[in-house]
Amino acid sequence: MNQVLNTALASLDDSKAENIVSIDIQGKSSLADHMVIASGRSHRHVAAVADNVLKALKEAGFGNARVEGLSGADWVLIDAGDVIVHVFRPEVREFYNLEKMWQAPDLEEETIH
Repeated sequence: MNQVLNTALASLDDSKAENIVSIDIQGKSSLADHMVIASGRSHRHVAAVADNVLKALKEAGFGNARVEGLSGADWVLIDAGDVIVHVFRPEVREFYNLEKMWQAPDLEEETIH
């Protein structure tokens, strides 16, 4: 498994993020190879989890990841190159339901008789 992914997952676990899901999106998107989705219990927890992921990635030598949404802390997106991490408040995660969108079977793979 990829070192950036391992670092992000370990940081999420250490920060007590909830419902951590890792999705392999190789071949489904040119944006990244993996998408990680996790929840925080509150705005403060989401911000703390995201800060910890950013710090862990930097300390592991992966540089400064791009981050969006940290000021509102409803949905924080961390772009670490091959790995994109989403940290949500539970209600926001449920509304956007990224897992369902990215884990759905590819349309090309479905055969209709």
